[in-house]
Amino acid sequence: MNFYTDIFTQFDKDWALLSAGTIDDHNAMTVSWGGMGTLWGKPVVTVYVRHSRHTFSYMEKNDCFALSFYDASYKKALGVMGSLSGRDCDKDEKAELHPIAIENSVSYKEAKTTIICKKIYCDDIRMEDMSEHIVRSYYPTEDIHRMYIGEVVDIIEE
Repeated sequence: MNFYTDIFTQFDKDWALLSAGTIDDHNAMTVSWGGMGTLWGKPVVTVYVRHSRHTFSYMEKNDCFALSFYDASYKKALGVMGSLSGRDCDKDEKAELHPIAIENSVSYKEAKTTIICKKIYCDDIRMEDMSEHIVRSYYPTEDIHRMYIGEVVDIIEE
């Protein structure tokens, strides 16, 4: 595996797409929060999804998810994927991205790297366990995130 990234830049500045489902029934969303590391002796990815997001139901009903990374030229497409809801439109079409079946999930033909993960843990972020500043800044409507930890089962590079 040759995958290397400055993870702080990759999530916060460059973004990624989180997708779950099948080629016939999937949804993806842009993410700017996440992490990579080692947990329980396994390489893992951690992502966060608000309960209100359409992708949330796909994350809940599927055992695997994909995290895909793109060249800077796709920043506008990632903006579309993060600002529109798959409940209301075909985001793939509007972003001009082409979904592909990849192992037990979905990625996009345009991705430069896709990480396939099998869910091994999830839990809701609890507001009572965080500082008031974070609650005020990120959860004024109490639309909390669920944290998903996925074991990395494959990394696919273009």
